[in-house]
Amino acid sequence: MLKLTSHTFRLNNGASIPAIGLGTWQSQDNHTREAVKYALQHGYRHIDTALNYGNEKEVGEGIRASGVPRDQIWVTTKLDNHWHHRVSEGLESSLKDLGLDYVDLYLIHFPCSTDPADRSKHLPDWDFVKTWQEMQKLVGTGKVKTIGVSNFQISHLERLLGDPSCKVIPAINQIELHPHNPSPKLLEYCKNKGIHCTAYSCLGGNTSSAINAHTNLIDGPLVLKIAEAKRKTPAQILLMWGLQRGSSIIPKSVTPSRIDSNFQMDDWSLSEDEIAALSGIQTRAKVVGDAWMPIRVFLGDDE
Repeated sequence: MLKLTSHTFRLNNGASIPAIGLGTWQSQDNHTREAVKYALQHGYRHIDTALNYGNEKEVGEGIRASGVPRDQIWVTTKLDNHWHHRVSEGLESSLKDLGLDYVDLYLIHFPCSTDPADRSKHLPDWDFVKTWQEMQKLVGTGKVKTIGVSNFQISHLERLLGDPSCKVIPAINQIELHPHNPSPKLLEYCKNKGIHCTAYSCLGGNTSSAINAHTNLIDGPLVLKIAEAKRKTPAQILLMWGLQRGSSIIPKSVTPSRIDSNFQMDDWSLSEDEIAALSGIQTRAKVVGDAWMPIRVFLGDDE
């Protein structure tokens, strides 16, 4: 069996991203700093943040407090929607707050170019294709090692990859992945294009569902049944499902015991039948929606 805590996924530019990282969405202040410090001191080597999260300063403080050498840590951050036409400035803002000279991965957070003067509007003369043109200019500057996208659906990727200006294929598409939002078509599309997928919200969270007002995946009867049979936590079952589908994962927690538990992925696995059963859950629900943006970005072409 793979030692998943030290396993990496090889990307299309030759870089290798750790299989398991720490997500920091909705983590704030001292909680973020201590969680990052603790995770790095207990084996994690990937920390994921974003300008949008408002916690890059605390993430950087946690990295420095950990004592782990910078060159042993993979740091991901993201360009916010209203910075699409100011890519280099967005990067400089993130580097300043992080207190770092470079990031290992820089992502377009959403395929939505929001007008900074009025965030209820989309920029009339700009879209993610132009943003990617600017992202490509970062390659070779020493400030970004790898570039990619996040929350891109098949139609977005088709448009981007089909544009003559696209000279660098995104190395990664960071997307919401869990059994209530498995996105098999999008995963297969990315695989065929050489784009690795990183799963966020991989425990499902408290998701909105067309079937139920709220659906808590981690308490689902199937997940609980498999967890009992494996003598693992429900969270570990969901994380292993993501890993065995070939995606890296970035579960979020600020609790030391859960940070530890989420990293205990070595020397066990799910059977093919268990993976199939989890993948066969019919409920569809998402943690992250697009109602707060001026345009729709989740287009339903990922199934």
